[in-house]
Amino acid sequence: MAGRAQPSGPAGSGGGAPGLLPLLLLLLSAAAIIPRGDGQNLVTEDVTVVEGDVATISCRVKNSDDSVIQLLNPNRQTIYFRDFRPLKDSRFQLVNFSNSELRVSLTNVSISDEGRYFCQLYTDPPQEIYTTITVLVPPRNLVIDIEKETAVEGEEIELNCTAMASRPATTIRWFKGNKELTGKSEVERWSDMYTVTSQLLLKVGREDDGVPVICLVDHPAVKDLQTQRYLEVMYKPQVRVSQNYPLQGLTREGEPLELTCAAFGKPQPTDMRWLRVDDEMPQHVVVSGSNLLISNLNKTDNGTYRCEASNAVGKSHADYMLFVYDPPTTIPPPTTTTTTTTTIPTTITDTTATTEPAVHGFTQLPNSAEELDYGDLSDSRAGEEGAIRSVDHAVVGGVVAVVVFAMLCLLIILGRYFARHKGTYFTHEAKGADDAADADTAIINAEGGQNNSEEKKEYFI
Repeated sequence: MAGRAQPSGPAGSGGGAPGLLPLLLLLLSAAAIIPRGDGQNLVTEDVTVVEGDVATISCRVKNSDDSVIQLLNPNRQTIYFRDFRPLKDSRFQLVNFSNSELRVSLTNVSISDEGRYFCQLYTDPPQEIYTTITVLVPPRNLVIDIEKETAVEGEEIELNCTAMASRPATTIRWFKGNKELTGKSEVERWSDMYTVTSQLLLKVGREDDGVPVICLVDHPAVKDLQTQRYLEVMYKPQVRVSQNYPLQGLTREGEPLELTCAAFGKPQPTDMRWLRVDDEMPQHVVVSGSNLLISNLNKTDNGTYRCEASNAVGKSHADYMLFVYDPPTTIPPPTTTTTTTTTIPTTITDTTATTEPAVHGFTQLPNSAEELDYGDLSDSRAGEEGAIRSVDHAVVGGVVAVVVFAMLCLLIILGRYFARHKGTYFTHEAKGADDAADADTAIINAEGGQNNSEEKKEYFI
């Protein structure tokens, strides 16, 4: 950026040796008689430099006519007059001198070198322009302080990152892994330097263990300046129960079952045990460390088995729900028995149905029926459907045969009954009635009369 031009009189020779004053006066006199160059002007740029580096100041002239160029420091002491250096500071070195440019370098720049530097051109009237040197100071120290070296999951911890003695003040950014977080910054000024402290409140979980927390500085004097601390988080055990045998199979009666409990935590769990929820552990169950073995399953083993693990932080558990199913059965080939009657032939088929296949126990709580062994279920269901159809045919045939046989027996019994009750009945009640004059006399003269009524008999022919 070009500095502002200001009209000025001849520059003083402050800082130069006393013996050079006559020479300077002679040069100024010579500059006074130099004809004015119309359209001449000075050009320069502001300089930004990091402390300790090299700053280069350039005074350039457009449309030069051999006018004298000189460079002055913020105290208006002459640094260079043409290619002569009156100021005894070896850090200033002439880089280039011509009728159109005066370029000077300043090595090992410090804060005290910051300010305005003047370029002067001796024309009539003289011209002057200034350039500003800005000195940047990177943070001398970047430190992260953490409230607790070791935190417990769920706690909120405080981290502080401090960037000391920088110019200008730094901007501090926080990152946890690749995720940027937001902190709260405070700025303190000491003389010309700034100290910035940023505070971060972070609630930690088990997933944060071993993750780096990074403090990154944004400053024009430095790139990629950062420091980091690794989080150390303690957490309760994570427990998982797995079924070693049967592998992805059903837990059937008479077969063995083997379970393994795995626990991970920080610190590593030191206490691990098996128990049966809401009931006592069966005596035939063998527990060896993290393993549980049942060599011969039966229906009394049904229930929920729990593996518990604990460390200094707390206790956790995982459950396994066991359901013991009936042992598998083999479906025999269907047999056919034919029973024939005198009227309707009937076929009766006997078969044996298969017991429904069992489903293995579940690790944790089962989420869906997809954990069952579908190969075994489908085969058993197919055989069961065929057996049911065979039983249906046999039952229908047997019922029909029984009904027909009962009807035939009923017909035979009725036939015999009617045949035995067919004939003619003869009585002697009318004996002697033929000689009677009327009915009353016939009754009175009947054989035996009333007195002989007990002797009357009936005969079945």
